[in-house]
Amino acid sequence: MYAQAAENRSGETDDPLLAPFGESAVPSVLVSAVADALVAVAPRVVRIAALVSVSVYLANVAVAFGLVEKIAGLSRLLTGPANLPDEVGTAILTTTASTTAGYSMLADLRESGYLDDEATLIAVVMNTFFGFAQHVFTYYIPVLIPILGVHVGVLYVSLRALIALAITLVGILAGALLLSEGNIDEDVQLDPDALADDEQTPKDRLFAAWDRTRPTLRRLVPRLMIVYTLVTLLVEQYDLAEITGSADPLVALVGLPAAAVPVIAVYTFDTTAGAATIAPLLGEVFTPRQAVATLLLGGIVSFAVSTFKRSIPFQYGIWGPEFGTKVIVVNTALKIVFISLTVVLLLAV
Repeated sequence: MYAQAAENRSGETDDPLLAPFGESAVPSVLVSAVADALVAVAPRVVRIAALVSVSVYLANVAVAFGLVEKIAGLSRLLTGPANLPDEVGTAILTTTASTTAGYSMLADLRESGYLDDEATLIAVVMNTFFGFAQHVFTYYIPVLIPILGVHVGVLYVSLRALIALAITLVGILAGALLLSEGNIDEDVQLDPDALADDEQTPKDRLFAAWDRTRPTLRRLVPRLMIVYTLVTLLVEQYDLAEITGSADPLVALVGLPAAAVPVIAVYTFDTTAGAATIAPLLGEVFTPRQAVATLLLGGIVSFAVSTFKRSIPFQYGIWGPEFGTKVIVVNTALKIVFISLTVVLLLAV
């Protein structure tokens, strides 16, 4: 009888949450959830991995053929004062065309040992304005300014540009004060002059660039898949909308109209929808400066959501958890500081 009772209880569990399924059902539920997450993230990871692969390889090709030195004149205006090499300037300028490409090039310089962590972090900070500039012609001018109107739209975009520029200048100043030749290892980088001395053909240089690229891709691509899958699973389990509750004290603190709270809540999850929400209230509920301050505060609140849904998977995938966390913390802290100062000054004038 005891044996039969034990047999009858073999499918039971002490955990009431799992009891309806039985212990044997838990692994299958978990496997199904992971499989669904993999299917969901696969297109994005493939797209990013392809862009990363092409960007890193082309960067190494540019180095192998000496192209970096030919276009270094403009980038030296950034990298010279910051004590960073020309390759960093090329990566930063590339960010204007593609944030993923620019970050991938910086990640390759770090993964190879060419840049140490301190130099890489300063380069990332310097990248801020150029990452913003990418969106001026693709989003802010064609989409956001028409929604907000010329006055409010131009004021908002101009302030966002000044914030990004200020952060970039902080990076340049940090490089000037903190970096030296000890932060750069010239020996690990491809040397076009050495390749020329070895009478390398163009084909040999292409192969040399690929050999330099492969180790980076072997580390980055699997990391991207793992991190994006984990974040997708977590997003399905937790309600990120609760984070927007932090907008209430912020609005009260700076003295904005109560209508700013729902605007910030919408803006947190969709910038375009947030702009469309505040547009009909301009002139009646919000002055132009109050409207811009509301959107800037929406940017601060949205960091909590965007960090979890976008920054963590992207930065962890590019850099790994340890250094990726440093990048997220520094970027977010600088943006919050400069946005907060801008809001205070905007409403005080």
